Amino acid sequence: MPDSRPLPLPKDLDLGRMPTHVAIVMDGNGRWAQRRGLPRTDGHAAGEEALVDVVYGALAAGIKYVTVYAFSTENWRRPVDEVKFLMNFNESLLKRRARELGEVGIRIVFSGRRDWRVPRRVLANMDDAAELTRRNKTMVLNMAFNYGGRAELIDAITQLVEDGVPARKITEKAIRERLYHPEIPDPDLVIRTSGEYRTSNFLMWEMAYSELVFTEVLWPDFRREDLYAAVSEYQGRRRRYGGLDE
Repeated sequence: MPDSRPLPLPKDLDLGRMPTHVAIVMDGNGRWAQRRGLPRTDGHAAGEEALVDVVYGALAAGIKYVTVYAFSTENWRRPVDEVKFLMNFNESLLKRRARELGEVGIRIVFSGRRDWRVPRRVLANMDDAAELTRRNKTMVLNMAFNYGGRAELIDAITQLVEDGVPARKITEKAIRERLYHPEIPDPDLVIRTSGEYRTSNFLMWEMAYSELVFTEVLWPDFRREDLYAAVSEYQGRRRRYGGLDE
């Protein structure tokens, strides 16, 4: 099991400029397995250690929110056996890890559609994990599950219509209030692993001004040291939000 103790942080990290929210596209599980002559599903299983180590690393560094792309609305297009494995694996992960993460002060929440495609037992375990950890305040782990950025925007706009909001009152604030978790701040830093250079329908509204870091490391090999390297790169940038440097 990854070490949950607060291990020493790299000396080059500025603890006064840590990102509040880090979001991660956990990519490369299939390629990691294929390079080892293993089934793709073995890569997904290997990614669990990476996830837990990164979460503990974020906790040690004082990062308040971590969002991970666990299963996208497009992932349903994958082979049936792989989708079934991912459903069972995510359910098993929640059963095994929710209490452990909760004991160190992590609150678990979920972003995504709760539609007919997600098995009821998986939804039940998601609800159990959220309820078990709901009082925790040290860090929030947001699992984007059956999530798509376009789907989130469609759902927000649908809610606007259902709420009877007139066109003249549709503002950024009105849309944001109807996102899956409007209380979670936009990500300061978005990391994508495995050498792919795209965002893949992830947090389309929320990452409008996020800093993006792409790494060649495949997700099962990613560890807190790689997280800290991405944070260090983030700290070397200037965030102007459309303005100019003084």
